[in-house]
Amino acid sequence: MNIRAYLKPSCGWSRGVRAIFAKYHLEYVDIDIINHPENYAEMVQKSGQPLSPCVEIDGTMLADVSGEEVENYLLSHHLVQANDEAPAVPTNAPCSNEEHAEMQSKTVRFF
Repeated sequence: MNIRAYLKPSCGWSRGVRAIFAKYHLEYVDIDIINHPENYAEMVQKSGQPLSPCVEIDGTMLADVSGEEVENYLLSHHLVQANDEAPAVPTNAPCSNEEHAEMQSKTVRFF
């Protein structure tokens, strides 16, 4: 499976997506959309929208998804088999208020 994940370094939704990949022991390319504006631009171009996380699995783009939604996609397309392993973090949760406050001091739009 070829997985490219457009993620923020620190974000509740992005941590949830990473937790699903860890739960199923999946290899993926973690693409930083905050510190590399060209990655953010590529995500917007490929997904057709500006929200993250976005995950591309074998050429199919899942735009603005939670870890829970990624897991549902993987299971429903028989790309993984269900297991009882608990994810390390919530898979369907936003950033904390503290994380949002920290991000507000940074510029996150590149165009």
